[in-house]
Amino acid sequence: METVRDLVMILVPMILSLAVHEYSHARIALWLGDDTATRLGRLTLNPLPHIDPVGTLLLPAMGVLSGGGFFGWARPVPVNPLRFERRFSGKRISMRAGMAVTALAGPASNILFALVAAALLRTVIAFDIDLPGVPEILNTLILINFILAVFNMIPLPPLDGSKILFGILPRSAYPYLEWLERNMLVSMVILVALLGLGVFQFVLGPIVKWLLWATFSLFQFP
Repeated sequence: METVRDLVMILVPMILSLAVHEYSHARIALWLGDDTATRLGRLTLNPLPHIDPVGTLLLPAMGVLSGGGFFGWARPVPVNPLRFERRFSGKRISMRAGMAVTALAGPASNILFALVAAALLRTVIAFDIDLPGVPEILNTLILINFILAVFNMIPLPPLDGSKILFGILPRSAYPYLEWLERNMLVSMVILVALLGLGVFQFVLGPIVKWLLWATFSLFQFP
């Protein structure tokens, strides 16, 4: 029973967080004029359409059951930048700028979700509301959403950070980014290698810890 509880306490917050992340991509894409994800039923906070059997369920469950760290992903939301029609100051948004904004929506939504979870947790504590398991789930929601936000900013395909780079780097850098996009396996090998070497733990870990500290300070947790 303890194992089942551990799975629920991790998988439920993770699935909810991934759903918010993917929904935000779809929402911003639609706002920019691309309804591809909407037509495919991905503009929803219902987690089911966003679940990847391996990335959302199998691998995270194996990580929890093995007692190690867990890692996962959702089904990526399809975006067609050719359909972007939003105009700013009379000019149609460029494809690369639109992709950057759409990509940024995912990490931004996770930070917002973490803040909402923190506000709910502060309310539960302040009013001494007895809801077994809820404080633990809210704590996990905060942590997972900050991890997702920071991790997805890594500038390697298929993570959001690579698409954001397309929107801010000069055109001279495009060939390198496009090469990584075309050779996704190479990018994934680099990503897994960096994970295995613990590089992200030392580089991204402090950022996540700072976000946690700032959030708990903001809501004045005892």
